[in-house]
Amino acid sequence: MTIQNLLKNINYIEIKGSTEGVVTNLTYDSRSATKGSCFFAIEGVNADGHNYISSAVANGATAVVCKRVAQDVETKNVTYIVVEDTDKAMATMAATFYGNPSKKLKVVGVTGTNGKTTIATLLYDLVRLMGHKAGLISTVVYKIDDEQIASTHTTPDTIRINAMLAKMVDSGCEYCFMECSSHAIVQRRIYGIQFAGALFTNLTHDHLDYHKTFAEYIKAKKLFFDELTKDSFAIVNADDRNGSVMLQNTIAEPITISLRSRADFSCKIMEATPEGMLLRIDNTDVWVGFLGRFNAYNLLTVYAATIKLGFDKDEVLRTMSLLHPVDGRFDIVHATDGTIAIIDYAHTPDALENILKTVAEISTKNEAITVVCGCGGERDKTKRPEMAQIAVKYSNRAIFTSDNPRSEEPEQILRDMEEGVAITDCYMKIADRDSAIKTAIMLSTPGDIIVVAGKGHEDYQIIGDTKLPFNDKERVIYWLTTFNR
Repeated sequence: MTIQNLLKNINYIEIKGSTEGVVTNLTYDSRSATKGSCFFAIEGVNADGHNYISSAVANGATAVVCKRVAQDVETKNVTYIVVEDTDKAMATMAATFYGNPSKKLKVVGVTGTNGKTTIATLLYDLVRLMGHKAGLISTVVYKIDDEQIASTHTTPDTIRINAMLAKMVDSGCEYCFMECSSHAIVQRRIYGIQFAGALFTNLTHDHLDYHKTFAEYIKAKKLFFDELTKDSFAIVNADDRNGSVMLQNTIAEPITISLRSRADFSCKIMEATPEGMLLRIDNTDVWVGFLGRFNAYNLLTVYAATIKLGFDKDEVLRTMSLLHPVDGRFDIVHATDGTIAIIDYAHTPDALENILKTVAEISTKNEAITVVCGCGGERDKTKRPEMAQIAVKYSNRAIFTSDNPRSEEPEQILRDMEEGVAITDCYMKIADRDSAIKTAIMLSTPGDIIVVAGKGHEDYQIIGDTKLPFNDKERVIYWLTTFNR
């Protein structure tokens, strides 16, 4: 694509050089720049792309989009485009470069603290079960119909998003379901994408290491809804006090869901067993193989979204009964002696409490409950004592351990968690995660329940700068087998 065509939707401040050059690829990483690249000098959290412009040019970049450029810069072989906001410019130009693929799909974005992965994945599964091609962009995996791509971020950069959306269009997909993290929203990774709908799950304590205050965290989520078009719909959880906040300035069609009060879409849990729940959605009963009130919210949101997308109510409810929980989300392992291990991604206070409340609901009160959990290093430290407090509140025994400590000392993270518990609480600290899981299984007796929280689907452990292979479910199965359980 020529630079001139690439710029057709851009309000630039200045152009130095010719706009007749041809761009063959887009990048914000100078190391990946090649001949024909358009390099975006993004001001990131840890690095400023302007410091790498010369490196990108040396690698062959044809165009550079930036906020500032030297007056005497050489423009013989490179065109410099000065803009006010490089993040927005990159998003807009990426959409143009890939043919505005979001306009050729029905894209639904899911945001909130908890439930994003489950809702996006279940929407993808549901639509495909009903005979339609769809794409998925989630924390666990990216999918283009049935093609799987390893996930690197909950919401990838805008260049990769548009590239994947374009592939979805080429593959005949009609829908794309995408997680939209607060980081991605404020970093403008989803800017310029045309959404058919936006879904809000809930808002609880998380990511304050990045957003600094809860008000800024709310503002980040709300920005997604503020920028929706009048042709889209906005579905929010009315039982969360921030649901109404999301709708305050949006021009999208407002839709509410609730388990507690009158709403556009409502649900009631009629029956719950260890095998699943009987839900009454829109005055119709449906059996689902999911547990927990939080999953009732997730499924109601999925139902509301598919109805707003135009699907038949009865077909949706019939197909919902065929859905299965997402990997690493309340993932149950049954031991031969009746012991149950539950692996879940819960890594926020609210998510952990939801999981443990559900465990309490399905328990007979005769079994002991052991919780293995930790907190990630270089992340929001204020939630550490809260996580520990919740773990001991809902268990007979809590084991605090490592959860991607990164460059922090694991023992210090555990000390931070320990501030949330009392001397009389039953807990122990075991920094090595595998040893913590082993200990939980060793201390359990037949029929007990073990909850291993924090990592869910993840198949790695980040210690220092090293990403080591580690999977909670695999280690649980290994130690259960080792002890003939």
